[in-house]
Amino acid sequence: MADTVLYDVTDGLATIALNRPDAMNALNIEAKVLLRDTLQEAAADSAVRAVLLTATGRAFCVGQDLKEHIGLLAEDRATGSGKTMNTVREHYNPIVTALTEMPKPVVAGVNGVAAGAGAGFAMAADYRVVADSASFNTSFAGVALTADSGMSWTLPRLIGQGRAADLLLFPRNVSAQEAYELGIANKVVPAEELAAEAAAVARRLAQGPTAAYAALKESLAYGAGHSLVETLGKEDELQGRAGASEDHRIAVEAFVKKEKPVFLGR
Repeated sequence: MADTVLYDVTDGLATIALNRPDAMNALNIEAKVLLRDTLQEAAADSAVRAVLLTATGRAFCVGQDLKEHIGLLAEDRATGSGKTMNTVREHYNPIVTALTEMPKPVVAGVNGVAAGAGAGFAMAADYRVVADSASFNTSFAGVALTADSGMSWTLPRLIGQGRAADLLLFPRNVSAQEAYELGIANKVVPAEELAAEAAAVARRLAQGPTAAYAALKESLAYGAGHSLVETLGKEDELQGRAGASEDHRIAVEAFVKKEKPVFLGR
C-alpha cells in the first residue's frame, strides 16, 4: 500500500500524491484507504501547516476504479450484501471531511483530468492550481449514480446552483480555461509549470499565519449555511481567537518596524 499514495512533509508542507499513474489514479480500495488515512494524519500533525494534494502521471484522478467496482458489484449480487456502495461512508466522506475541516489550508495541484470523486476531492480543497491541459468532469450521471465526494455541496458554492445542476445532469469535459471562467479553478498554468507553481502556492501558505487560515476556513464554511447575524457572531468569536494568537502579535510588531513577519503558525 505504501506506494499507492505518496506522502512527504518538508518545512511545514505536507505533499500528498495519488500514485496509480497507469490507472489514471483511479480510486481502488487500497488507494481510498491510504488517502483517507494520510489526510487524517496530515490534519492531526501539528508540524503540518499546509497540504498539497496532487498526483503522478497524466491524470489527477478519474474517480472510482470501475474495473474493481464491477467485480465488487457482482459479489454484492451473489451475496445480497450491498456492501460496495459503503465506500461513500467509509472512504469518500472521511476524505472530504479531512480536506474541508482540517485547520490548515489545502491546495489541489490538478495535473490532468479530474473526474467523479477525483473532481470532488479537488473541489473540496481550499485553492486549485490547474494545468492548462487538465479538465473536470462530474461523471456520476454517466454511470447512473448521484453525486458523492461532497460535490453536491462544493460545486454549487463554487459556480452557483444552476450551473452545478447543468454539469451534474449533463456530464462533460470542462477545460481548464472554462473551469477558471466558471470559478472552479483559481489559477491555470502551463502543464509543465504545474508542479512548481502548485508547490509554490502551498509553500507560501505553509509559511503563513496558520491559525488565521484555520479561522478563515471555519468562517467560510459557517457563513455558507447561516444567516448574516449568526455569521457576524461567528466572526466575532473567531477574530477574538485570531487576535490572541502569536502570529497576530508578530504581524503587528513587524508592520510597525516595517519588517516582513515570520509566522510561527500559532
